[in-house]
Amino acid sequence: MSFENKMVAIINKEVDIGVAMNAVAHASIAMGGRVGTDALQIAQYKDASDNLWPISAIPYIILRGKSSEIRKAITQAKEQNVQQITFLETMTGGGYIEQMDRTALLPEEPLVYFAAVLFGPWDAVSQITKKLSLYK
Repeated sequence: MSFENKMVAIINKEVDIGVAMNAVAHASIAMGGRVGTDALQIAQYKDASDNLWPISAIPYIILRGKSSEIRKAITQAKEQNVQQITFLETMTGGGYIEQMDRTALLPEEPLVYFAAVLFGPWDAVSQITKKLSLYK
């Protein structure tokens, strides 16, 4: 089956797994809220006991890269109007108000990218992420 859109997470390979999972979870929730259930093609899996297990039918590829590579992917996504969500180092520690204040104090250049999620046309997302490795 071919898909019109592709969703990819890029995780900073220098970040501990727990922090990385938190970053991807937050960015994924934000992306889901932005694009909605129809775009994510939420399928209703049903087991023999009639329990429903909703999950996106779209493949979700998890890649890894350095902060600079995530920044480059985000820049390219913006240029190509590909949906993108970023999770920054400033978005950790303390409450979300403190995190927002901390982020507001810094220009873009010194920000450390912990994760990003891209969603958009299959070919565009593939082109942006083609040099990144699978997260293992």
